[in-house]
Amino acid sequence: MASNTAPSFATHGNPPYVGTDALGTSPLSPAFSPLYQQIKGLILQSLESGEWKPGEAIPSEMDLAARFRVSQGTVRKAIDELSAENLLVRRQGKGTFVATHAEQHVQYRFLKLQPDNGDTQSEGPAERTIIDCKRLRASADIARALSLRSGDPVLQVRRVLAYAGVPTILEELWLPGAPFKGLTAERLSNYKGPMYALFETEFGVRMVRAEESIRAVNPDAEQAQLLNVAITVPLLSVARVAYTYNDTPMELRRGLYRTDTHHYRNALS
Repeated sequence: MASNTAPSFATHGNPPYVGTDALGTSPLSPAFSPLYQQIKGLILQSLESGEWKPGEAIPSEMDLAARFRVSQGTVRKAIDELSAENLLVRRQGKGTFVATHAEQHVQYRFLKLQPDNGDTQSEGPAERTIIDCKRLRASADIARALSLRSGDPVLQVRRVLAYAGVPTILEELWLPGAPFKGLTAERLSNYKGPMYALFETEFGVRMVRAEESIRAVNPDAEQAQLLNVAITVPLLSVARVAYTYNDTPMELRRGLYRTDTHHYRNALS
């Protein structure tokens, strides 16, 4: 995620002058970050403001170069980084598009549980059962994770994901109440796409990165019943905080993963 050190003078109607001459004569000189990083920051500002919606094409490199008054190579380098971060998607012969969680390759970006035989896409989508969806007041630890105040309204969602009829993942999600006003168990149950795609298309919240911590635990009696395992069976406990633009936390997700037919896999680079 880019830092917010990019100049703040970008507007849609008044293209910023961030070319070499401007940097050499403005108070910004010497620049605190490479020029392409500044352009990356300006593109992120447009993404965050909703100038380009998920799934939409962004302007061409030539148009962006003219808008920001820099070279196409500088724009290309900024877009390369945003593509590597799964915020933009290049399509050969078509242009560059804002990534969306509705796309197949993005759907599993944060789901690292893989079947022992085959891959996530080969086993098909999970069967999802919403246990409950409640509006509550944030406890101290939930508030801290979501950068809220204790007692602020939050939404708690619990669901089970099953593969081939076998309950495999038990999840508990905590969402800030204001951005997700109107989210109900019925709405979650009726939506057939990925949950993050729902957040994106109907609530305008796009998750762009996440942090996870993992440990091995034994389930309690209720958790064991929902996952159809014995309380002595070890499970993976995965706690994830997902962020939207500007590093704003928008979801705390706690998942219990069965590992008798699946394993946790993450590619590091």
